[in-house]
Amino acid sequence: MGEYICTTEIVARSVREYGGVKRKSEIGAMVRELRIESPKVIASFGEDAAVIENKQDALLLAADGIWSVLMDADPYWSGYCAVLVNIHDIAAMGGKPIAMVDILSVANDDIRDRVIAGMRDASAQFGVPIVGGHLHPDTPYNAIDVAILGIVDKNSIIYSNTARTGDIVLVAIDLFGRVHPSCILNWDSVTNRTADEVRAQIQVMAGLGTDKLVTAGKDISNPGIIGTLGMLLEVSGKGARIDLEKIPIPDVCPEQVPFERWVRMYPGMGFVLTLCKEYEQEVIDRFCAVGMSAAAIGEVTDSNQLSISYKGDDAVVFDFIDNGIMHLS
Repeated sequence: MGEYICTTEIVARSVREYGGVKRKSEIGAMVRELRIESPKVIASFGEDAAVIENKQDALLLAADGIWSVLMDADPYWSGYCAVLVNIHDIAAMGGKPIAMVDILSVANDDIRDRVIAGMRDASAQFGVPIVGGHLHPDTPYNAIDVAILGIVDKNSIIYSNTARTGDIVLVAIDLFGRVHPSCILNWDSVTNRTADEVRAQIQVMAGLGTDKLVTAGKDISNPGIIGTLGMLLEVSGKGARIDLEKIPIPDVCPEQVPFERWVRMYPGMGFVLTLCKEYEQEVIDRFCAVGMSAAAIGEVTDSNQLSISYKGDDAVVFDFIDNGIMHLS
């Protein structure tokens, strides 16, 4: 990997101080105000989607809003991503996405049309319909929020909070892509893929859940690879030690995508998983079969810290006892 990676402390600090990570800190306080126990709710806050009892199956319910920075930069890509991130949330839990609704607030017709075009194209590509929602025209701001419904067999759900000490940490990313021209922190691997290709990539997670090959998982979201792993570890009450050299990286020059930026980027298709060592090659093979790169990058520990290493240089990114990400407990 040559000089692609700078010092581990620089990487750790760039992840901790990244807005995509820091903006998660308000979640815990809000959850404590909102949480109401219900016998039909199997899992809720801290997961990529709420899990709701539905006979032998479970309904998956999630919602996501697009960061205003991206909306200001590219309304079309914001509309596309509003669909994409929600489909990822259902897929990450081993589920099948069924349908979406949206809330769109726009200042003018041009922005409205560009956001809708992005949503329409993503919806068609992934085969998940938008079936309703709400429009706020002539607002002094622009915002797109989408909610999604999915379904999963109750015995096949992939949770975030079930990582186990001794599990390996595995990352799977589609490296066949580009830095999106509207946002240097977005890796676009989806718009250059066919509908069949992206749907096959999404379906891998459902197979892993059905065959019980993973213990926990999340889609790589706005906090990036290391930040997303940190969220998984925090809700699992675990820590991990990962080797930066083992993280899959795109075939681009370091000047185009510095490593400390790469680990903060939102990939068009990417997941962080924990699993038993014996299933490592099987899981890697399944992702490779759909054009994704996968690699074991570390191990889950009891330390309550996420630490990184590179050629003998070590640093702690998160100490979940003293300074967590979401502060759910």
